[in-house]
Amino acid sequence: MAQELTVAMPKGRIFQDAAKLLRQAGIQLPADFENSRKLIISAENCSMKFILAKPVDVPTYVEYGGADIGIAGKDVLMEAESDVYEVLDLGISACHLAVAGLPDAAKRSSAYKVATKYPKTAARYFREQGEQVEVITLNGSIELAPLIGLADCIVDIVSTGRTLKENGLVEKEKISDITSRLIVNPVSYRLKKADIDQLIGKLTEVVKENLNGMDQKSGVEVLK
Repeated sequence: MAQELTVAMPKGRIFQDAAKLLRQAGIQLPADFENSRKLIISAENCSMKFILAKPVDVPTYVEYGGADIGIAGKDVLMEAESDVYEVLDLGISACHLAVAGLPDAAKRSSAYKVATKYPKTAARYFREQGEQVEVITLNGSIELAPLIGLADCIVDIVSTGRTLKENGLVEKEKISDITSRLIVNPVSYRLKKADIDQLIGKLTEVVKENLNGMDQKSGVEVLK
């Protein structure tokens, strides 16, 4: 008999893509899954329970055993540095992390200020470039910081680039490509290995099919 798996799902931009992927993998989610306001949703026919959380909290729920597995953006994982297994790149909600600022911004110096909601990731990136900067942590409307002189640049997620353009900012440097990942609690993996491996296998097949479909449309060759 399958053991129940608790899955931490991120609210917001990743949620719809993640739900679609789960349905493609044969997970029978409740009909009102995407529209429910509940924070805990059971899918008894597939022995799964879903908890809906802020994206930044998903790795914490998984790390401390509140959930067996979770779906989280690579940006969140890079910042959280949680003790979890990152087992599968789901290939959904693609974007990238970048440095952006005003077109005529001054060159970086020891007094350079960077605004971001990813302070650890930003500090690590500039340190790897051999540069020491002051990192200012903000939680929303990051684009505002260069416009009012609070910071010289920002480090943030870029999808279409529309928000940057509308606020007169330009992308300066690409830090990392970002997609959503499947993560697993190490203890849960030992206790529920068969069930977790089965889910990983189903999702892996869907990811491969989706990737092949995209490549056939674009004509891009996939390296096997």
